Amino acid sequence: MAGQADPPEGVPGGAPGAGDEEYRSIVFDESFVNAARLQEFSADERLTDHTVAVRDREPDPGLALVRAVPKQGLALAMIILLAFAAAIYLGANNPYQSPRSLASGRPAGHAVALVPDGEVPGEIDVEALFGTGPVREFGVGAGGLDLPDPHSTEHFSREQVLTALTLAKEYLTASALNPDVLVGGAYGDVRQLLGEEQQRQFDQALVGEGGASWATDWLVRFDAGRVELADPHVRVSGVFTFGEATEDVLEIAGRHVFVYALRAPGELGGPTSLFGVQREVRFLFGKEELRDRTVVLRQADTLAGPMACEVDLSLEFHPLLAGESAPQQVNAGIDLLALDADRPVLCGALTPSELTVDR
Repeated sequence: MAGQADPPEGVPGGAPGAGDEEYRSIVFDESFVNAARLQEFSADERLTDHTVAVRDREPDPGLALVRAVPKQGLALAMIILLAFAAAIYLGANNPYQSPRSLASGRPAGHAVALVPDGEVPGEIDVEALFGTGPVREFGVGAGGLDLPDPHSTEHFSREQVLTALTLAKEYLTASALNPDVLVGGAYGDVRQLLGEEQQRQFDQALVGEGGASWATDWLVRFDAGRVELADPHVRVSGVFTFGEATEDVLEIAGRHVFVYALRAPGELGGPTSLFGVQREVRFLFGKEELRDRTVVLRQADTLAGPMACEVDLSLEFHPLLAGESAPQQVNAGIDLLALDADRPVLCGALTPSELTVDR
């Protein structure tokens, strides 16, 4: 009896030291103690002023915040914040043109009238005009707007290049081959191929408010009070080329000659003459334009004749018809049907052999 250290019923848990063994792996470190919501008063504190054994502790504000927000939530919030900051930084420091900036500023354009040497020749038979001169080798209508074989570039796929080429052809078809546009005063088919910003520029140019941008930069149209089409099938010759302006902008360039058969309004049996327009155009396409199937017209340089040197070309062309001549003559001759023709700043001379009937 005297040497027995354990109670008669044995150690709690049924095995020696079992009660201690249950909590042996738990370590109550300082952070655990400090995090407790209840604090037990010491014996001295209870003897002096307190009658209760424990008190509520004021929570640590930092610790309460950590408790209230799970670690996963903090990580997610941090990721969102970093992504938002990165988006703002990249947007403010993008070194390339945005799709919207492609259409900023009006397209550069320059139209030059070519003066005939003497009277403009004419024929009653339209086929004689188209069939016996150099124009006989031209294509007819949109069929003359041949596209090059599309291939991928460094940053644009073959499909994107083909889409851009197709849109450029559609624009030239609408703006230079459509009889309703040429003499009918229509322009809807041209306008719908432009984005919203260039539509506003286009509308202003058509009413003479385009500033540096002329209506004849955007399309070909004639003074319907003076001329009509003797043949709706325009003759066309030219080429398209393509390449990257920047890594996110595709450029399509076209240089074409369009030849029209014109006569005075209402003179069904009257003489017909030819009128030529050579246009060098440049289109830009970003990802947005390719997606929306719109074009950005950036440049359009035009040679047109036969016309008088002093005519106003801002809204429409004013052709000289069969038997008419220009009051002012110009010495230097320009081959309108040659794609490498010079482009004078002011009016030039239409070489005598061009747009005439070979005999």
